[in-house]
Amino acid sequence: MSATSATPLATATLGGGCFWCLEAVFKDLRGVAAVKSGYAGGTAPNPNYKQVCSGRTGHAEVVQIRFDPAEISYADILRVFFTIHDPTTPNRQGHDIGTQYRSIILAHDAAQAETARAVMAEVAPVWSAPLVTELVPFETFWPAEAEHDDYFERNPWTGYCQAVVGPKVAKFRKSFADRLKRSAA
Repeated sequence: MSATSATPLATATLGGGCFWCLEAVFKDLRGVAAVKSGYAGGTAPNPNYKQVCSGRTGHAEVVQIRFDPAEISYADILRVFFTIHDPTTPNRQGHDIGTQYRSIILAHDAAQAETARAVMAEVAPVWSAPLVTELVPFETFWPAEAEHDDYFERNPWTGYCQAVVGPKVAKFRKSFADRLKRSAA
């Protein structure tokens, strides 16, 4: 967030596969003040990673993004979101399969829902199949366990990070180089 900005931070809650990928990308985006991995969109209270991965909670792996709307719009947050995951595959991203990996936008208010519908209409022609992204009202965000925080940054050499997270981060950095907080090494 800009040190001189007096704009209150806004919140976006999005799920598009593994939250490690989304967190790593959005942390590098200028205008984003904080990103937290967690769970939302289901019915089980205070779920943990193992429960969410079982598919019985109804929750998706999501990130909650706190951003400065004076620096980046919600629409631009969504444009990045639709660039870094495949919104046409129900309940999966690559080899990650299950309802917890679904594409989902949890709108915090009517304006976010309207913006999400507009951006979905804008990006739909880019894809060769229909979008399956759920657009639902935000209800509750359950923070993920601390070991998921900064996962890519702390574990860049793990197989999953090299095969899945790294390529998504690289694609983002190439596509949005003008929007990075800092130079990517």
